[in-house]
Amino acid sequence: MSGSTQQTRRVILASLIGTSLEWYDFFLYTTAATLVFPKLFFPSLDPFNATLASLTTNAVAFIARPLGGVVFGHFGDRAGRKTVLVVTLLLMGVSTFLIGVLPGYASVGVAAPILLALLRFVQGMGLGGEWGGAVIMSLEHGDGRRRGFNASWPQVGVPAGYVLATGLLTLLSFFQSDAAFLSWGWRVPFLLSGVLVFVGLWVRLKVTESPLFSEVEQQGAKARMPLVEVLRTHPRALLSAFTARIGVDVAFYIFTAYIIVYITGTLGLDRSVALNAVLIGSALQLALIPLFGALSDRLGRRPVYLAGVVGAAVWAFAFFPLLDSRSFPLITLAAVVALITHAAMYGPQAAFIAELFSTRLRYSGASMGYQVAGIVGGALAPIIALQLFKSFQSTIAVSVYVVIALAITALGLAIAPETRDVDLSAEPAETTVPRHVGPFA
Repeated sequence: MSGSTQQTRRVILASLIGTSLEWYDFFLYTTAATLVFPKLFFPSLDPFNATLASLTTNAVAFIARPLGGVVFGHFGDRAGRKTVLVVTLLLMGVSTFLIGVLPGYASVGVAAPILLALLRFVQGMGLGGEWGGAVIMSLEHGDGRRRGFNASWPQVGVPAGYVLATGLLTLLSFFQSDAAFLSWGWRVPFLLSGVLVFVGLWVRLKVTESPLFSEVEQQGAKARMPLVEVLRTHPRALLSAFTARIGVDVAFYIFTAYIIVYITGTLGLDRSVALNAVLIGSALQLALIPLFGALSDRLGRRPVYLAGVVGAAVWAFAFFPLLDSRSFPLITLAAVVALITHAAMYGPQAAFIAELFSTRLRYSGASMGYQVAGIVGGALAPIIALQLFKSFQSTIAVSVYVVIALAITALGLAIAPETRDVDLSAEPAETTVPRHVGPFA
């Protein structure tokens, strides 16, 4: 095995482990925000408003993610990808550990939810800087013909983190009474993050800097103010990245977060039904995301991505009727197919967004386009779904919301160029929206 191939595999492994830990931390909070935090941090509110308040603190991270993308994107384009990735991993691990020791409302009153929101903000900052660096390191190492496959591995960190977080919470809740789980059991996975982060750091410190960034550095071509330059020279790329991301985020958080609220709150089923269904779908994604990433190397980023968009839009109308069956096999089918469509979008997404930007601006541009969409998409999706169902007393309204968001994603794909064969060393020419805007034009 050549040294270059070994280093590429080491980079991919480091990116996968790091992003898995980051998303483990992130999903711990998301899951706990639906199962634990309403009772622990908002006990004076009725169940609906307590859940809404808890999901609002969850949304704080999505507001912080673009800020993390700006701050760490700047240093990633100025100081290098590797250094920033070490810092973001530490930031996420420490904040998650502190959530695990945070006292509840009964102990410190209103300070509890305030501190909870603050730590969630720090988590968002760390994740906002993590994604761009992990994807770009994987993209900029190795064979240019396998960029979709290589860049998809950090995306695998999402289902891997979900499986770790939800699996641990499910295991603890299974072996504990509800009182014990609510009292201290939920804290164990958060505290464990403090140990796991050292594993990620050990692997991440062993990788070399991106060769493309090193080339930019040697040429003295680094941008002085990367974000300002991105806004000035890559407006279309930013718009494409932003819109192409929104529907993916909305669909994902309806399929994985709102499903828990709907099954436990509306249908009155045990939380394990929702958690186990999503857990099975997420486990399948571990293989499906790199598969679709590799497929995008053969067919192009946009065709594979668009197939996932269409599939998710159709499935949005089958999803809730299957949940309403109250049958675990049918609920699992709903979650599994939903996450297959998500994998088809998410597999090529990393390479697609990163390839829209030049090397000297890639960290800032990709992070900004990806993370800002998270505010409109993931942050608001469970909250909007709650309000839509409350207002219309029908899941049709939620399904329509998902389809509208996916239509925006289809538009983002339509206005973007096909990026599979772009030269990453070249400066991409920023152009106006093409006259032929079909997704395969």
